[in-house]
Amino acid sequence: MSSYEQKKTTNSQSMRIRRNLLFVLSLSAGIMALTSCSKKGSQEVSQTTGWAYNDPRNGDFQVAPARQQITGPGLAFIEGGTYTMGATEESPFYEWDNQPRKVTVNSFYMDKTEVRNIDYLEYIHWLQRVYGQDYPGVVQKALPDTNVWRDKLAYNEPLVETYFRHPAYHEYPVVGVSWVQANAYASWRTDRVNEMLLIKAGYLDYDPNQKDSSSFNTEAYLAGQYNGKIPENKKGLLHFGKKKGENDSVVRRVSFEKGILLPHYRLPTEAEWEFAALGLMGNTVQNRVVERKTYPWNGTSLRNDSKKYMGKFMANFKDDNGDFMGVAGDLNDGAAIPAPVMSYWPNDYGLYNMAGNVSEWVMDVYRPMSYQEVSDMNPFRGNVFKNIKRNPDGSIARKDSLGHIEFLPITAKEAAKRDNYSQANNINAKDGDFESTIQSDWNNPNKDELKNSTKQMYDYGVTTLINDKSRVIKGGSWADGPYYLSPGVRRYMDEDKASATVGFRCAMSRVGSPEDSKLKKK
Repeated sequence: MSSYEQKKTTNSQSMRIRRNLLFVLSLSAGIMALTSCSKKGSQEVSQTTGWAYNDPRNGDFQVAPARQQITGPGLAFIEGGTYTMGATEESPFYEWDNQPRKVTVNSFYMDKTEVRNIDYLEYIHWLQRVYGQDYPGVVQKALPDTNVWRDKLAYNEPLVETYFRHPAYHEYPVVGVSWVQANAYASWRTDRVNEMLLIKAGYLDYDPNQKDSSSFNTEAYLAGQYNGKIPENKKGLLHFGKKKGENDSVVRRVSFEKGILLPHYRLPTEAEWEFAALGLMGNTVQNRVVERKTYPWNGTSLRNDSKKYMGKFMANFKDDNGDFMGVAGDLNDGAAIPAPVMSYWPNDYGLYNMAGNVSEWVMDVYRPMSYQEVSDMNPFRGNVFKNIKRNPDGSIARKDSLGHIEFLPITAKEAAKRDNYSQANNINAKDGDFESTIQSDWNNPNKDELKNSTKQMYDYGVTTLINDKSRVIKGGSWADGPYYLSPGVRRYMDEDKASATVGFRCAMSRVGSPEDSKLKKK
């Protein structure tokens, strides 16, 4: 090949290389443009319309950056999953109200400990400060029943006076609280946590002078019916939808879509409580539970088998008739009544006293046959579907004198065209409602009035002690024998009653991914 031909070949190769390079660069630019199509500079853009988010020029559709739900105060993350719910050993009373069956629960959060006396005292103090002057009945209604300690043939009077209020018992679980009171506490806790989150984010300032209807409530805030104190550095910012003549010092309001506010604290469902108590995450291999637990710890023994704590009881319970804490000088569980909430050893989720100490309220209404009837996904009995109360024009009704937004059961008209439910009250669905009774008379002219009546199946006070106010309690207590320490055991009590052996802890729904990326990294 001549030098001319070699030069011509080299130039041709160079041109091909340049063309290929230009093609790669243009392709890369195209890919970068595609991958950044949801950005406009530093501004996100809709992938479906091309309009920029968070832009006042086109309507200011606010989109917060994706973020993982933070863990609220006192809570532990409970990664959900499938498990066998139900009895782990035969009932000595030959009860058949909890046969094993496979169910799934979503991930959620649960209090690490039972609610303490100091926590409930904080609640009472807030109620007294905010409502005590004009609505003293609100405070009285929330007070625990300390008379639950009284026994006709025992001297427990000192506990009536000291257990709830004395500093020595601050870390002990609160008792004498009904199911209704426990729910009210959970609602109050939701508001206090969300108020603090808004303060930390700079949208509100501390306001120790809140009174009555001017107190912070999450729903009232989201409905635009609570403004609160505005931090000095935030004044002058306008809230959404400001109208001409409105006060310019109103801070821009945070919507739930912003991701700052947490979901409600609440009581756990029975399925959630039992799942969390078992703590099976430590017993799984390749999507299989290799050892089903009888208690929140492995094995069937009630004593610790580690060298350091050999023979110590794993929970606070009644070992035998008259034996609440062991022999002096060698106490077995070390507590004749409830023990401090972080006593004994936590389970694999980091939860304390899921067996013993105090039994705990859960959300569910009790029915002996629920295991046959409830869903196998997030099983629960007790739904009463509600909507926020609205004015005739569709606007949210004014909050009440305590600062709370009102919710009302859905109407028959609202449920008429639905396939997944037909009425507001579903407590008795498949077990106590008109359709589930063999005595149902479909030609009865009063059929509609009987639809929510349980009298044909559960005639309270005549044939049964079960009614729509019978709520499930889970876990054994300091006064119970070993059988009740199993998470599968279920009992019930009227929602308005209280006991020296029953307390509670709160839960919260998980938003978004069922997995916690921080835990996965660890």
